[in-house]
Amino acid sequence: MTRTELQNASKLLEEAAEATDGEVRERLSNQSDQLAKLADRTQGPDHGRLARHMTVLHELAESLDGDVAEKVREARQQVLEYRKTVPGV
Repeated sequence: MTRTELQNASKLLEEAAEATDGEVRERLSNQSDQLAKLADRTQGPDHGRLARHMTVLHELAESLDGDVAEKVREARQQVLEYRKTVPGV
């Protein structure tokens, strides 16, 4: 089952990673990879897992500027939109 919002977030982070280098690129790529895997898993992620991703994306966005920061914020928003559909909490 594909989770569109998580897939969108992964693509946005991949684009952001391509526009950076070093440790930031690695962190963005790592988040992109993890969200892509979550998007395709049989069982979706829980609130805690999504919250951890959202925290990392918030921290990354705060440390960046321009288009890259905007892509990270958009990716975080996509994760939030998916999280709203997760039952519980």
